[in-house]
Amino acid sequence: MKNSALKGSLGALAVVGVAFIAKKAIQRKKFIKGIFEEYGIKEKSPFGLADKIREMNDEQYQELKGKFKKEFHSRCCRKDNTWEA
Repeated sequence: MKNSALKGSLGALAVVGVAFIAKKAIQRKKFIKGIFEEYGIKEKSPFGLADKIREMNDEQYQELKGKFKKEFHSRCCRKDNTWEA
């Protein structure tokens, strides 16, 4: 009986973990879709994004780079800790 309760709780924890990962993936997909729409990229692939980046001037590129850094920054390696990105 003890093992079945443990298995059940681990199963529930796994379901919560998968749901969290799926939610995060959906948020990031919406962000990328918004970037494609904002910059008028018709080809929905990394190659289309790369082509658009080549056409950008430095100011536009830095703006786009800042948006990606803000969305995809890592919370594990902050500058106040001993680890640095």
